[in-house]
Amino acid sequence: MTDIKLESLDLAALLCSRVCHDVISPVGAIVNGLEVMDLEKDEAMRADALKLVRESAARASSRLQFARLAFGAAGSAGASIDLSSAQGIARTYFDDEKAELVWEAPRSFLPKNKVKLLLNLLLLAGPSIPRGGTIKVVVDGTEETTAFTITANGPNARIPPHAPDLLAGRSPSGGMDAHAIQPYYTGLIAKAAGMEISVAIEGETVRFDAKSAASKS
Repeated sequence: MTDIKLESLDLAALLCSRVCHDVISPVGAIVNGLEVMDLEKDEAMRADALKLVRESAARASSRLQFARLAFGAAGSAGASIDLSSAQGIARTYFDDEKAELVWEAPRSFLPKNKVKLLLNLLLLAGPSIPRGGTIKVVVDGTEETTAFTITANGPNARIPPHAPDLLAGRSPSGGMDAHAIQPYYTGLIAKAAGMEISVAIEGETVRFDAKSAASKS
């Protein structure tokens, strides 16, 4: 494995590609639905098209809200974010996913980068159970000694390809593409938040742990 060396402009471009990948499908469905409504005279077909537009618009909105908090600059520099807000955004996002989200966290405020890390770990947990299942989020500790445990349980559970190395800033070639940028970015966020990540699998359960340096000492 080789250390990844990525220019800031390349990082920004790849993250934009990652976000576009998430929203292009529902936005395309909205366009298709509107075209049907423009051309179709049958009321039943128009009703189906309108339903498609509404559902796709809600899906696009939920993915953009999630991306704004997980990748964007939500809140001012150094801001703290209410975990309840993160929970609501995550639940709406996972309404469109195969996995059921279980959230066990106190109502509290955490530094922005720690909340961003938590949401990015959820994005890693989803592909860990490609056939669906349950993703459980547990948050412990204080603002200084935060600990996240995310378990993904389901058939054919697996650690996403090269995830541990990408989290540590390494890849087989030292290069990067839009498919690998999210776990790499998660590792960057963990460093910025002063936290370390470990990944393990046992049977049909993949476990992601993130602990702050203060909680490990």
